Amino acid sequence: MLLVFMLLILIITSQFEWKQQLVSDVESSPSISQKQQQISQREEAVKEKIILSQEKHIQRLNELVQSLREQLQQCKSNNETMNGGLSSLADNVIELERQQILED
Repeated sequence: MLLVFMLLILIITSQFEWKQQLVSDVESSPSISQKQQQISQREEAVKEKIILSQEKHIQRLNELVQSLREQLQQCKSNNETMNGGLSSLADNVIELERQQILED
């Protein structure tokens, strides 16, 4: 009789412990999924920040390329102007040399 009573107490207490474990497992499951959701939201936020940063860098690089193109165009124009000036100067020198030769 004592054995049966002890067995019943053991069964009842083990059932109570199992229920507590199940309740705690069920309660922890939503918190785990919430944490996972928060982590994924943070990851998305970081990805968006990285993309925005990259877009800003690309825009800045495009501006620098445009500026360099403009500077190159100015250098080409200056070079053509100088070459034109040197060419006319050379023509003048040649003409002066011809005149000196004719005068001699």
